Amino acid sequence: MYLLVIFLPLLNSIILGLFGFNLKLSNAIKIALINMLLTLLISYTIFYEVVICKEPCYIILNNWISIANLNINWGFLFDPLTAMMLIVVNSISICVHLYSIEYMHEDPHIKRFISYLSFFTFFMIILISANNFLQMFLGWEGVGLCSYLLINFWFHRIQANKAAIKAMVVNRIGDFGLALGIFIFFYIFKTIDYLTIFTLAPELNEKFFIFFNFNINALNLSCFFIFIGCVGKSAQIGLHTWLPDAMEGPTPVSALIHAATMVTAGIFLLSRCSPIYQYTPNISFIITILGAFTVFLAGTTGLAQNDLKRVIAYSTCSQLGYMLFIAGLSNYHVSFFHLSNHAFFKALLFLGAGAVIHGLADEQDMRKMGGLSDTLVYTCSCMAIGAAALEGFPFTTGFYSKDVILELSSVFFSIESSFADWFGNISVAATAFYSTRSIFYTFINDPLSFKKYISKCHESNIIMSIPLFLLSFGALFIGYLTKDLIIGLSINTWEEAVLVKTKDWVFFEAEYLDDFIKDIPLLFGIMGSLCGSYLYSEEIFSTLWFKWKLTNNGRAIYSFLNRKWFFDKIYNELISQNILNIAYKQTYQTIDRGILEFLGPHGFSIVIYKRTLDINNITLDYIYHYLLLLLYGIITFLTISVYWTNFIYFVDGNSLILLIIGFFLLKEVVFKKKKNNK
Repeated sequence: MYLLVIFLPLLNSIILGLFGFNLKLSNAIKIALINMLLTLLISYTIFYEVVICKEPCYIILNNWISIANLNINWGFLFDPLTAMMLIVVNSISICVHLYSIEYMHEDPHIKRFISYLSFFTFFMIILISANNFLQMFLGWEGVGLCSYLLINFWFHRIQANKAAIKAMVVNRIGDFGLALGIFIFFYIFKTIDYLTIFTLAPELNEKFFIFFNFNINALNLSCFFIFIGCVGKSAQIGLHTWLPDAMEGPTPVSALIHAATMVTAGIFLLSRCSPIYQYTPNISFIITILGAFTVFLAGTTGLAQNDLKRVIAYSTCSQLGYMLFIAGLSNYHVSFFHLSNHAFFKALLFLGAGAVIHGLADEQDMRKMGGLSDTLVYTCSCMAIGAAALEGFPFTTGFYSKDVILELSSVFFSIESSFADWFGNISVAATAFYSTRSIFYTFINDPLSFKKYISKCHESNIIMSIPLFLLSFGALFIGYLTKDLIIGLSINTWEEAVLVKTKDWVFFEAEYLDDFIKDIPLLFGIMGSLCGSYLYSEEIFSTLWFKWKLTNNGRAIYSFLNRKWFFDKIYNELISQNILNIAYKQTYQTIDRGILEFLGPHGFSIVIYKRTLDINNITLDYIYHYLLLLLYGIITFLTISVYWTNFIYFVDGNSLILLIIGFFLLKEVVFKKKKNNK
């Protein structure tokens, strides 16, 4: 049963990818849905056995690599963290599969698309169920590969090509850091098995080694590189630029990447490595600060985006920042709680946006929408639920996790926690503002699209509506239903999976905070929603707000936020372009086409060719000239034959003397011959 949950999505992908052309579309769809439904049911069974019955499972399938003292097995670890993550991944995955059947029904390559989705799910399950870092890295790279295939699914579109390449290249930076972290773990612990490393971490946390001529704590350095991998995969500040561009893929891809799979992999890895990060407080400080910066950056950038999917994408970056900085404050179970809640309402928002785009003939610009509240009543209701959960509206799913994060960040009396708390509260207002703005633009304001699109706009059919209903239920109630199980006081759910350093006293402190401090996120959210509804109502938007945006200050601020803090401009003009110039002018022209070709086969062949022509043009008058050339050739041949296996000792003393004499004699003959010809 435990292996079926891993290999059913792979079987799904193989059947549809390799043999789908022999299957009818209806049969292929049935196979895909049955396999994913079985995977979800098995996930719930595993959840019951591992979490409820307290029976974790550890499976060694086979030996994979055995070199000297490095032994790596195909092994799977099913602990509470894996069991809960399986529920999140497979629940969202089956909703996306079902939704894609109708959303992509006109695409001739729908079987390949569903095959990619199942392949994506398979690699994510490999990532979360691995029992060692190398197997986890296999799943890590697998989801990166599948993201490239899915973003670039419509490969005839140049923007999709560029977005897929950008996602792959930016993630390679983080993956390189993750690989270095795994190498250092092996250097320290002589193994990459999770349980062994977690057990030995307290004993070896004072080990130092030389890195770039600096004596650095090995555990700190390895955790820092692991965190770099998380920054790339979870789109934190600096390596976040690929995530908004990933919207070029089909909308179901966005829901799967942003909600439950790829971007959550970094947060999952931090939670998995919590027994190590407890001994690296300096790295935890960096995690908290960087997560808070990401929350603020993404929240403010989303204020001025006009593409509906990009607004939701930047909200994903912002929510991942919340998960990251609370993990930096050693509350990994709270981070995972927000991860699981976020998956449901973020998938709901993306699939709702897909229903709007589907109904408006693939229009994504919010400024060309409006007036859809009467036409798309069901979709409008679902997106309103998702937006309320994203804002942290009371008693929705987002409220139960986001407010806990902000309350806990105000309990720790440290610089990084206060910094994260205020940036988090400010971003609550920004999130409420752009969520309200997108609802007004899309549904409430007067229609701004062409009449033929508005008149043909229609509600999605039952196949697309069922996932929206299921996700709406999750966005409303999943936080309430799972709060006590995941972050309740005195729970022991995580004792075998996540090391919770702070224990229960933090929650008692948060419970007895002043009411005003507890109400700050709610007040900021209400303020952001009121500002958004006020500024984007019909009467005000056409006068006051629009006039401010035309002023110099308004234009500068709007351009700064609309162009995403100029991160792409900085990367393209200051970093990428200079690297390309150096690569072309120095390494290519000077080294590859210059030094290497001159000293390599091209230059060698030219020298041989010219010397051959010179020798061919020699007209020898005396027989001893022929004998001299013959003797020189024999000596050269014998020398190369004897010493060809060891080029460093190419010639000994006698052979070198004979070669030098032969060279000068040959040169003398050629020189005299040329002189006589002249």
